[in-house]
Amino acid sequence: QVQLVESGGGLVQAGDSLRLSCAASGRTFSTYTMGWFRQAPGKEREFVAALNWSGGRTQYADSVKGRFTISRDNAKNTVYLQMNRLKPEDTAVYYCAAGTALTSISRFYSYWGQGTQVTVSS
Repeated sequence: QVQLVESGGGLVQAGDSLRLSCAASGRTFSTYTMGWFRQAPGKEREFVAALNWSGGRTQYADSVKGRFTISRDNAKNTVYLQMNRLKPEDTAVYYCAAGTALTSISRFYSYWGQGTQVTVSS
């Protein structure tokens, strides 16, 4: 199985940048698709981005396309979410997830981290 731990969240102003990290462990980690989701208070969990580590393919939500970039460092078993030109509507708890297919549908992801808070003021 896979264990995931997110970090890098914080309080920033609109227009700022932030990079989230997700440290993963597990023997089969390299075969998993990695995804980022977010959830704001009172709202449903929302897909943000995903990366197929085997094929190098990516998928992004329309709301973040062109601003966010998902990437990975295989040697460190870590996936990143670089967030640029942040907006107040990006405020949410961000979750890292591991699954078996490149998809925006959360139920296809089997493992989840505990989340890291991102707050964008104004």
